[in-house]
Amino acid sequence: MATDSSSLRIGVVGFGHLGQYLVERIHKDGPALGLTLGFVWNRNSGKLSGLVPSELILGDLSSFAERRCDVIIEVCHPQIVKEFGVQFLSQSHFMVGSPSALTDPDLNQKLSQAAQKYGRTLYVPSGALWGGQDIQRLNDSGKIKALFIRMSKHPSCFRLTGDVLTDWTEGEGRRVLFRGSVAELCPLAPNNVNTMAAAAVAAGTLGFTGVQGEIVSDTALRDYHVVEVEVTGPDGFSVHTVRRNPAKLGAVTGSATYSSFWNSLLICKGHGGRVYLC
Repeated sequence: MATDSSSLRIGVVGFGHLGQYLVERIHKDGPALGLTLGFVWNRNSGKLSGLVPSELILGDLSSFAERRCDVIIEVCHPQIVKEFGVQFLSQSHFMVGSPSALTDPDLNQKLSQAAQKYGRTLYVPSGALWGGQDIQRLNDSGKIKALFIRMSKHPSCFRLTGDVLTDWTEGEGRRVLFRGSVAELCPLAPNNVNTMAAAAVAAGTLGFTGVQGEIVSDTALRDYHVVEVEVTGPDGFSVHTVRRNPAKLGAVTGSATYSSFWNSLLICKGHGGRVYLC
């Protein structure tokens, strides 16, 4: 861990669009905020050449502990969470950028237990989820009754398993691709439903099987993604929010989500041995 209590060393796992954004922000704004870069890892290390100083490139992820980071953030794939999550928590606070991995109940339990055992915090960024803290408070009070999330995007923005959307054509309009539990939905679209997974973490009493989700392909959505959240509480209480997140055609992640991740990272200073939505 960093010896300077005023500075947090950050390890970034993944160098896609979001990983590149976070690395650039740490370089640019980190020093003034007490953040320094400890390492950057990418499955294809050649992608880092010329973009990341050689001394910060981590070639073998299994040697991450040598970099003594305070916070490790994963922004690449749920499989990394499965393979390294517990190890990360044994050394650092861990921000999981692919919370769809938490649909696996065994992994979810192991990570929660590791956080408690080592006194580290497992951070789940809210991403494109609007009102996540309010959902969590309603859940913690025991009053949440139901939670539904609909995510609508242009078909080029989805990365789905199987052949669910291989036959789309421009101008076809709106098509519901799936509606059901988030537990069922995450394996179908692991790169597209992290917002729903974060909601399932916030609404822990409902969990991944209780929170319901729907993904919609809509060729009219050429400039933004739409995330609708419907929360139901006792005695007729309900909240319905609609978030339009600007996004380019083919973009998995909307532009506003980048700054949301950055703001989540700034919160990761240790909240005890537990899971924390940030």
